[in-house]
This record gives sequence, C-alpha cells and structure tokens, in this order.
Amino acid sequence: MCDTVVAVGNSTKDKSVILGKNSNRLPNEAHNIEFVKGKKHKANSKVKCTYISIPQVEQTFDVLLLKPFWMFGCEMGANEHGVTIGNEAVWSKEPIRDTGLLGMDLMRLALERTKTAKDALTTITDLLEKHGQGGQHSYGVVGRDYHNSYIIADSKEAWVLETADKYWIAEKVKGIRTISNTLSIGSEYDLIHPDLVKNAIKKGYTKSKEDFHFANDFIPKFRFYHALKESSPRSQYFTKGFDRQQCTTALLLKNKGKVTPEDVMAVLRNHNIPVEKEKTWSVDQAKASSPCHHATGITLPDQSIGSLVSHVKKDIQVHWVTGSAAPCISTFKPIFFPKPGLKKKLKTSDAIFYANTFWWMNEKFQRLVSLDYQKRLSTFRKERDEFEENISKQVQSILKKVTGKPTEANLKKMEKITSDAFSKSIKNVKKWTKQIEHLPIEAKTGLFYRSYWNKQNKQAKLELNSA
Repeated sequence: MCDTVVAVGNSTKDKSVILGKNSNRLPNEAHNIEFVKGKKHKANSKVKCTYISIPQVEQTFDVLLLKPFWMFGCEMGANEHGVTIGNEAVWSKEPIRDTGLLGMDLMRLALERTKTAKDALTTITDLLEKHGQGGQHSYGVVGRDYHNSYIIADSKEAWVLETADKYWIAEKVKGIRTISNTLSIGSEYDLIHPDLVKNAIKKGYTKSKEDFHFANDFIPKFRFYHALKESSPRSQYFTKGFDRQQCTTALLLKNKGKVTPEDVMAVLRNHNIPVEKEKTWSVDQAKASSPCHHATGITLPDQSIGSLVSHVKKDIQVHWVTGSAAPCISTFKPIFFPKPGLKKKLKTSDAIFYANTFWWMNEKFQRLVSLDYQKRLSTFRKERDEFEENISKQVQSILKKVTGKPTEANLKKMEKITSDAFSKSIKNVKKWTKQIEHLPIEAKTGLFYRSYWNKQNKQAKLELNSA
C-alpha cells in the first residue's frame, strides 16, 4: 500500500516540481537503490523484464531506480532528463492477467526511453496495449496482483495516469495532487483510452457517457483488499487508499504556494494521528490510513520499505532517498541528476539479512527502534534532524549557484555532498544501533505485533536483542 504526491510549479516555493513517494511492501522485500547507465542497443535486441521479454529501443537513458530486489522494474525512479515517476497498486473490475509487464516494469521502461512526462505517459499506455500488465507483484506471496496508477512528472508538469487492464485515463496536475491505492480520476480528465467509456457501458459499469465516472464505475465492490463502504463509495476497508489520499492532500495544501522538499518529507513521515498523540504513539498502533506505513500483522502486512522526494528543476534534479524502511526513523540523502548520479555503488540486498548491505543494515536498526519506538527514537532523532538540516543547507547552497547547466566544479561538489551523506548515514546507523540495541524495553509492543515480527525476523534469519 503506497502513496505518491506531487506539487507543480504554481504550488512550490521555488516554482520547481516536487514529487514524493513511500513504497510499501512486505517487511523482508528488500528495496535497493540502483543507478543504471544508458547505452545504445543492437537492432532487433530484446529486453528481459520481470516475466516477459519485449523489443528493446536503440538508445536508453541514465536512470536512478528505487526497486524491490527481485524484479526488473522499479517502484519509483527518475532519469537524466528529469522524468520522475511513482506508482500505486490499484484494483478495478477488469480482470488481472496471469502474466505480462508489471506496473513497475512499465515505469522503468518509460524512464529508460523518454525525455518528458507526456512522452513517458504515452510510452506506458502504448506498452500497456501491446503487452498487457500482469503477473505476481510481490515476492514469495501468491495473490498480491493488481493494476497500476502513476504520477509522472518532469520539470514543467505532472500527470496522473490510472489503468484498468489495458484501459487507461489521465489527468494533468493543476497544483497539488496525490494518489494512493484507489482509483481517483472521476468524470473530469484530459486524456483517455478511446474505448474506455464504451467498455464501461458495454459491461454495465455505467449507463451512459454522461454518467461516466472512472473511479466510481471501475472500483470493484467485492474484493477483500478493496471492499467498499456504503457511506463512502471510494473508501476501502483494508487498503484505506482514499483515507491516505485525503491525508496527504490536506497536509500539502497547508503549504500550497510554498511547498519544499522538506514539506514532502514530513508528509511521507506522517502517521495520520492527532498531534497530541504523537508523543505516546507506538508502531503496534499503526493503521492502514497512515502514509508512513508500519506492518502490524495479517491485516496490515506492509511497511514503507523505501522513500523518495524528488526536487525537479530545469537543469538539475535532487532526489532525496532513504534506501531504507520507515521514513519516520530513516535519513533522507541527496542524489543529484543528470550528473553525477550515484557514483559509489551500494551493496544490494535480498530477502535474507546481511549486515553489510545498505538496506539490511538500516532495516535491523529500524526493527530495533520499533521494539520501543518513542524511547529509542528520542536517543537519535535530534542528531538525525541536524544531519538532514546540514545536508539541506549544502544542497541549497549548490542550487543557488546553478543558473544553467552545472559547471564541473559544481558537479564535483554535488558528488562530494552525496558521497559524504551516504558515508555519514552509514556511520550514524552503526553508532545508533549500538546505542539502542541493549536498552531495556519500557513500552512493550502487543503480543500479536511481536508474534508477526518474530516470524518476519526468523524468515530473514535476523536475530534481534528484544529483551
């Protein structure tokens, strides 16, 4: 269960486009940061996606991918031209195919092949019609399959694209827009599959073109993850997509006209609880309506395994990434595009714990924090915030100097800022882990929560001191 948000130029402080996303997946579904160089490809070559191979294009571009370890595609990412995309799982009345391109495959292919948000949208819809979307979307779990929605942005504009099998509909963002795990486009839209309304009428989803409302017509009424409330036709019992969308929209609207990357980070860290409860809140009290997702058990099995805030300007992009779960605990680090990107390759993780990989090092830390959330967070939160504030000042200093394409001197400074941020973050996590791992637990989490996480730790072969 994910959330993607965007604020375009008329809503941000510096007139840039800012996109943010939390990627929510199963706890051991490690999330890696990968930088892939673009290159020329041989004529008639193929690209192997997660489940199927399709024709490759002549030239692909440099891409930054934030992705589950096991798939070709990505949950969020950007390319050297400023195209930045985040996706959401959505369900519709249309059938889900057994195989095809994953929604995440479609995203990566669009990033590798396009220079603008509009072209990325067209690429996704073309590939959707040619190859279809389908296949198992989660690692090691059967039945977690879905259709996809996207926010697609560049330095000038952003689009919301929502799909139902091969059918699609799109809306150009006018200010602030958020999406979650529910269809959200209604009767007002800018682009549409030529047969979408005809199909809706034919299958009895709507009576006529005049009555057409994509979300209300295509959201399924009887699906475990997507059951509807009688009082609110777009609010789901389990996914809570509409509830989170309302939350993220309200938070961003408070700063409309002056939205900054830091504001979007705060949205991704939000638990959708009253302010007066924040100091006593515990992870085992987490709800599906929270943008910052914490897994608690069978009814809430996902956590926010990685987060992205993309600050997209004309000649330069700054992609703030956690590369780790729980944004409320994690540190955001900057990666600059189109150059220098991420020069130092991070060791990638999979579903088994390895202490020297970036994601699992952070994951062990966040699981230790979650054992006694308030007490353990308080031991490093001030230092974490000061670290981010210091890095942000360095980034702002560089951005003020870049009025066109960055000079070589500025590129070297960007590379150093990124390298130092990741190095310092790794040192911090190691230090903070030592600070908290043997602290006595004062506020013990609930039995069902502990049972669920003991199972996850056992599957990952991760031993924690939970005394």
